Amino acid sequence: MASPGFQPSAGPGTTDRLRRKAAAGRARQRVEGRVLDRVLRMPEPMLRRLAGPPTRLDGVTLDLETQAMLRVKELAREPDVATLPIPRGRRALLRQTRLSGGRQPIGDVVPLQVPGAVGDLDARLYVPRSQASSRRSSTTGGPLLFFAHGGGMIYGDLDTHDALCRVLAERADLRVLAVDYRLAPEHPFPAPVDDCWAAFSWVAENASRLGASTIAVGGDSAGGALAAVVALRAASAGVPVAHQLLLYPVTDMAEPTESRRLFGEGFFLTTEFMRLAETSYLPPGQDPRDPRVSVAYADVPAGLAPALVVTAGFDPLRDEGEGYAARLAAAGVPVSQVRYPGFIHGFANVVGAGRSQPAAVAEIAARLRSALS
Repeated sequence: MASPGFQPSAGPGTTDRLRRKAAAGRARQRVEGRVLDRVLRMPEPMLRRLAGPPTRLDGVTLDLETQAMLRVKELAREPDVATLPIPRGRRALLRQTRLSGGRQPIGDVVPLQVPGAVGDLDARLYVPRSQASSRRSSTTGGPLLFFAHGGGMIYGDLDTHDALCRVLAERADLRVLAVDYRLAPEHPFPAPVDDCWAAFSWVAENASRLGASTIAVGGDSAGGALAAVVALRAASAGVPVAHQLLLYPVTDMAEPTESRRLFGEGFFLTTEFMRLAETSYLPPGQDPRDPRVSVAYADVPAGLAPALVVTAGFDPLRDEGEGYAARLAAAGVPVSQVRYPGFIHGFANVVGAGRSQPAAVAEIAARLRSALS
């Protein structure tokens, strides 16, 4: 995604300054990320002094590293991105995810252009080291995960979820194709849905060219909602999908749940963020019960792909994610539902800091690998 205000006609001197500034910013973020990692790896007594007394709510205790990370964010006076103008919020979220994502190894990253609903979209194909080497030919084929990033349909891009996609590719030993769909408010509903369906359809038609024999769909938060919509539509259209990976997905924009009430302040994903996302994404008069908006109201078609639904105990979206898992199971869809009780929304992006959250993502990737083996 181009930075707001970038002028392609700028002279070479301006371009060089912009590149040096961007490189310096990335270097500073890498240093800050290493500091965060070391802080979260401190001995437990020191980490507890930083984090403060244990936080208990709804019968569960907040993970110590997560509590310390929230405390560091508070001390650094990091604002809730929803309080910023959307362009600034996008840059702030990118900075936060780079700090927590670290530098993750990968065999290869191939930039692509894939068809969207009204034009080509930027995409990346992540190839794990096992497949980038001669140990497996691309013509042999294996699983590929079509991935839609989160961010409330208004934030996020290929860079915010780069580290997570790398870890999923390496740990699950599969190819990951991440797509940069259009965002609201510039492109409200149904633009992200239509883009993801168009991109997925192209991937399904070109699977062998991408080195894939089977295709799974996945995403986190808003991306989990988009992945769920794609899976439903694929089942209705008879397009094979091997699996769904739904990380703390948005599934119900119509009815507030108890977890939205309990965890809407102080645990990263705020009520203000969700309100901004929904008002930016949904045009006036749009029914939030439209199944393309809220999959909780979708009919479950025959042949819907098995699902792994992951939730977090301190996440406002916890209850709706678990409710959707229960609905799929009641309809006969094979479902694995896993709750990480001490974590907050967005924990899957923390793959480069501390121990507890990277370990959870490694476990999720192992579950995905097993499901697709």
